[in-house]
Amino acid sequence: MKRHVKPAAGRAGKLVGILLALVAPLAGCSLAPVYTPPHTTLLPMSYKGTGPFVLAHPDDELAHGPWWNMFGNTELDQLETELDAANPDLKAAQETYTQARDVVAEARSQLFPQLSAQAFASQNAESAHTLFHSLASSPSLPLEEASLGYGAAASWEPDFWGEIRNRTNFAKASAQATAALVATARLSLEMELASDYMMLRGLDAQQAVYTNTLGYYRDAVNITRLRYTGKIGSGLDLERARDQLATAQAADTDIEAQRAVLEHAIAVLAGQNPSTFSLPPGDLKPLTIPVIPVGVPSELLQRRPDIAASEREMAAANAAIGVARAAFYPNIRLSASFGFEDNGIGLASLPDSLWSVGASALLPLFEGGLRRAEEQQSWSSLHQAADTYRSTVLKAFQQVEDQLSLTTKLATEYKQQSDAVRASVKAQDIAMQLYTSGLNDYLNVTVAQIAALNAELSKVQVKTRRLQAAVDLIGAVGGGWSAQDLPTPDQTVPFQPIAMRTSPQDEHTR
Repeated sequence: MKRHVKPAAGRAGKLVGILLALVAPLAGCSLAPVYTPPHTTLLPMSYKGTGPFVLAHPDDELAHGPWWNMFGNTELDQLETELDAANPDLKAAQETYTQARDVVAEARSQLFPQLSAQAFASQNAESAHTLFHSLASSPSLPLEEASLGYGAAASWEPDFWGEIRNRTNFAKASAQATAALVATARLSLEMELASDYMMLRGLDAQQAVYTNTLGYYRDAVNITRLRYTGKIGSGLDLERARDQLATAQAADTDIEAQRAVLEHAIAVLAGQNPSTFSLPPGDLKPLTIPVIPVGVPSELLQRRPDIAASEREMAAANAAIGVARAAFYPNIRLSASFGFEDNGIGLASLPDSLWSVGASALLPLFEGGLRRAEEQQSWSSLHQAADTYRSTVLKAFQQVEDQLSLTTKLATEYKQQSDAVRASVKAQDIAMQLYTSGLNDYLNVTVAQIAALNAELSKVQVKTRRLQAAVDLIGAVGGGWSAQDLPTPDQTVPFQPIAMRTSPQDEHTR
């Protein structure tokens, strides 16, 4: 038995060895184009907009970590911390990165041999009247017999054309892009929470204005009533005063409704139930408008996670070209199996052994243009990714310039509006004094009251917009994120091929 097995095994081994020797020089081949990250050459030396920011050196950027600390508000700090820990949308976005890493592991697994083991046991019986097997012709043949066996098999697809490696590179770049998109989602949610918080405190400040104004309007109603009762004022004056009071009360109630809706939105962003969440009334005064170091324009490309995601999508599209090109070449696969089979329990003996060694190659000859269409599609996807990258860069610069211009104009507007408040309040007081002295018509008082109220409300609204613009400017320059926060290609691999299996929950908490 040994005489027959060894030569056959030797011949099969020689054939496989010859095949490996022929194709081994191609093992390092990759058909993907050489990828170089895009470079935007027409970058300005500085930003056009001016405002409360610092034109910093390349290494002078927003500090890493909680950027909202720049506003000096402990309540905002707490809400943002709760968002990062419990916001369900952010958690869902983070799971997309976990899934992307597992896709990397799936693609990478094809680089390694696939091993399997099997065992079987069966009891088999045939009919007594099976063709060529009757009791009359061959009574000694058994009608029932057991079959037992076990063995192992191995298969491997050598990556001669780089298809598997390019699939892995595609998955790694896609996972990196997903990580950057998660950072973009986190920054967007943090900005939304901060902006909503500024708006809520702005509404509180507007309510404080209405509280003072309603007190003033009630005094005006009392004055006009006394003058009407004393026959020195008209009923028209009294009704105008009542109208002013009721209109202001209605506007104050509307602000209460807006505040309630904003409070609910903040609760959801912080991962809390709106039914049990509440923020006590506050003011804009504890919120400071920070000085924001925007850096130089060339650094913006390294500080925006959406730009990093777009660049990584280009790298993935480049790797996909290598996958499409590899389809034009033979698909080579090596396989081997070995085991024992017997009709009893004495399996581990050479006469009961069985084995197989082989290699196969599949080369497409004619598929109606399928491979060419796939390659052209991959090139088109790369060009599309490049255009998307350029669009993302341009929009990023637009956002920075918008917020720089807005912060500048709003700072000027706030000073102008403060002057308007002082003048309108003084005019309101003078108009009321003249009216009580009988030297002025109440219509002039009404006009002065409306102007004073609108001026004070506008001042609060401008300060709220200044705070929101500061939030948007911080987000436009990346919120302290940098390309160094992006995981490396190797870091996207969730585990090594030979590793102890853990539960999905353990992997989730890593």
